[in-house]
Formats: sequence, structure tokens, C-alpha cells
Amino acid sequence: MQWHGRTLHTVDTHADSLGATVRGERRVTERHEEGQLDLPRMREAGHTLQFFSCFVEPAYKPERSLPRLLQYIDAFWQEVGEDASAVVVTGRESLDRLLTTTGAVGGAISVEGAEALATDEFRLRTLWRLGVRLVSFTWNQRNALADGAGEDPGGGGLSRAGRTMVQAMNRIGMVLDVSHIAERGFWDIMDVTERAPIASHSNCRALCDHRRNLSDAQVRALAEKGGVQGIAFVTDFLGGRHDLERVGDHVLHQLEVVGNDRHIGLGSDFDGVEEYVAGLEDVTRLPALFDHLSHRGLSDETIARIAGQNYIDFLYEAWPAGSE
Repeated sequence: MQWHGRTLHTVDTHADSLGATVRGERRVTERHEEGQLDLPRMREAGHTLQFFSCFVEPAYKPERSLPRLLQYIDAFWQEVGEDASAVVVTGRESLDRLLTTTGAVGGAISVEGAEALATDEFRLRTLWRLGVRLVSFTWNQRNALADGAGEDPGGGGLSRAGRTMVQAMNRIGMVLDVSHIAERGFWDIMDVTERAPIASHSNCRALCDHRRNLSDAQVRALAEKGGVQGIAFVTDFLGGRHDLERVGDHVLHQLEVVGNDRHIGLGSDFDGVEEYVAGLEDVTRLPALFDHLSHRGLSDETIARIAGQNYIDFLYEAWPAGSE
């Protein structure tokens, strides 16, 4: 993306756009006026890398969660994997290729809610081989690994199997996502993990007291562990106004709590919401956010970090050397 006379590499760690393809509503390889994100609009915006979430709907859990997840993964490879000008990002080498190819857009696979893993490490290894690179243990409900944020107040932490799965993810380089987990589970992950996790799409609870947002203590702990917090464009998580200014409020609060600009990024939740944030109606509006942050006094260098550089640095560190 060209912005203020410089190239911004943008990374967004959460969008639910693949769900529309799985449901037969629209393809992510075709431009649509419906929805918020597809590959053509990514190209129009100059948006570099999108993590496409595989969200297994509650109706499929738990018994049919694995075949439903495989439908999502198949849809990703049929769409993004078959697009000639898209780069499927699964490691350092493909990330290099994306960042050095003019006009390319990239896609990566994430899983939101790990019911399909059950408690089996071999399933985790299989998902890695299928291209999955980011996993959150829960959506909002309880499963065999942990309690989701929907179980709060009073949600529990990691199960014994959940602790074992954290260690397995650490060994293979799978990025662990703490968005949607109950707060006790968040702190358990901080205690167990040897690698930095991320919060792919979570805002600041100090500005909006929502169970899906992170307290200041959680924001600091995530940063101290080396993780990145993706600010979401979700009206329920913003509190007050539902516009660019309120998104900017959450960005500025996170920066103030952490004390530096190395642990914040974008986690839009495009196509996962019914009510769009005014000014951020779809991916082509990302430059408006950067303009707003500039008007709020952030430097171009800090905005470049928020736009994607922090996540790029994180991924180079998280994924194994030599990974494709």
C-alpha cells in the first residue's frame, strides 16, 4: 500500500470472509459489493497479508467440527491457493516472496476455536501440514482444552490437555491466539507457553468493559511476552462511538499502556460482524484509519508498525527457520 509516499506492508490477523465461500454465498477470488473483504479489494487497497479464519459454527460442534473445518481449509486452497497472483503464506520463505513481489496479495489460514483438535496432538500436526499457522483454543464456549470468553464471569482455565497442546504448538511453531479465551485461560497460557502468543482481534477493556476485550494487565502481559494485540473493528468491542475515532482511542490506549509501538497491529474481524464501523466499511478503507492515526499525532514509523510491520517481525520470529 502506498501511503504518505512510502510503502506500507499491511497485515490483518482476523477476517471471517472464508465463511461466505463455504456457505456458497460468494467467492473471495471475485470482487463483491457485499461483505467486507475479497482478494480483488485487497489488491485495490494494496493490503498485503490476510489471515483467513476457519470458524466452525456452533451447530457443528463437537462431533462434526473436524469435517467442517476441513471444508474451510479446502475452500481456502481452492480459492486463495488457486489464485495466480496470490501467495499462500505458510512460513518465512513464502512471506519473503510475498513482501518482494510487486502487486501480490497474501493469505494464511487460521482456526478460531480448536474443537476439531479434540485433545489429539496428531491432529495439530496434520493441520500444520495442511497449511494452518494460527490457532485459538476457543470461540466463546467451553471445550476440551479451555473455557471460552462466553463462560465468563467464572470461566475456567486450561485443562491438562490444553496445557499439553500449548507445548505441542510451541514445538512446531504454530502461533497461539488468546482472543476468545476466558481470562483464567489467558493467564494459564502466559504461564505455560515458551513462545509469544497473539491476540488476533481483541480491544481494550479499560475503554469498553466487554468480556472479549483485554484488561490493562493482560495488554501489558501480552507485550512483555513478545506478543501482538490486533485491534478489532467491532462495534461491540469499541464502546461509545462506532467510528474511526473510537478505533483510534483503543490504539492510543494500547500504546500508552505498553509504552512502545512494537506490540500492536490490526485484527479487523471483517465479515464477522453485522454492524460495520463507520469509516471502516471494508478493506479498501484501511488508508482512512492510517490518516486518522496520523491526525492524532502518531508518526509514520509507528503507523507502519501498526499497519503490519509488527506482525511481520513477529511471524519471522515465530515460524521455524527454513519454513516455506
